[in-house]
Amino acid sequence: MAARHRRRIVATALTAVAVLAAMGASAGCDAVDKAIDCVQTADAIADSVTDLQQAVENAAQDPTQTDKALDAIERNLDKIGDSADNVDVGKAVDHLREAVGNVRTAVREGDDTPDVRPVTDAAGELTKVCTP
Repeated sequence: MAARHRRRIVATALTAVAVLAAMGASAGCDAVDKAIDCVQTADAIADSVTDLQQAVENAAQDPTQTDKALDAIERNLDKIGDSADNVDVGKAVDHLREAVGNVRTAVREGDDTPDVRPVTDAAGELTKVCTP
């Protein structure tokens, strides 16, 4: 299911790039920048969310994997935040950062199987801002 979700995120982002590229110069540079930001965001986040889901599922065997997955998402968010010039993408990244922080807090408070749905939902939010 996680792989299917990742494919859906990437496919939506790639569709947005194709549509915006076809719109040409009339769409303006902002639209092209948004599409590029979204592709980069969707790919990095989809990988990280998949890693987080797997880490939570396997937390009983290796609880450190959840922390490592959260660290990876935060590193990706830092990279994306530095390169995203689009306001909507920036807001979606902030929302995802908040969701990751909530999962990290739950783990620190002893929750071995935190609810990662808000992280998945926030990643899905990125696909919405990528859709023209």
